[in-house]
Amino acid sequence: MGERYAFVIMIKEKWWSEFRRLNRAGKTDHAYVQRGFGPPKDGKLMLFYVVKPVGEIQGYAEFRERVVGEADAVWKAYGRESCLRSEGQYEDFLKGARNVSFIRFTNLHEAAKSILSSDILASLGVKRLPRRGFYIDKEAADTLIKTMG
Repeated sequence: MGERYAFVIMIKEKWWSEFRRLNRAGKTDHAYVQRGFGPPKDGKLMLFYVVKPVGEIQGYAEFRERVVGEADAVWKAYGRESCLRSEGQYEDFLKGARNVSFIRFTNLHEAAKSILSSDILASLGVKRLPRRGFYIDKEAADTLIKTMG
């Protein structure tokens, strides 16, 4: 799978629920915040794998860009796109980290039918999913999105 068409990002249920809430309220531009310089760097799509205890891909979105940099500067530029409710919550989340990644995306779609981790493992032919996420090619992304309905 050499092509970096889509990135399967690992996300906690509380952040996924907040993105869904904001999306339903009409917000179109979003940013997922990570401490340090986290992936993805490029691609066309993001698929959201909600980690334990859920263990399912529950949606996808169009990847815009990854912005990395010093925490204060990136917050000032893109904080309004995050699902963090205040600068104080952002600082608590960072736990002193100086560098951050804002993974910007748009056009969030919730899956009509979630994809179980066992089905993902079988379709990709792997025994376990990488903790930091992973890239998939266009064919695999199209198959997963079609499965989500």
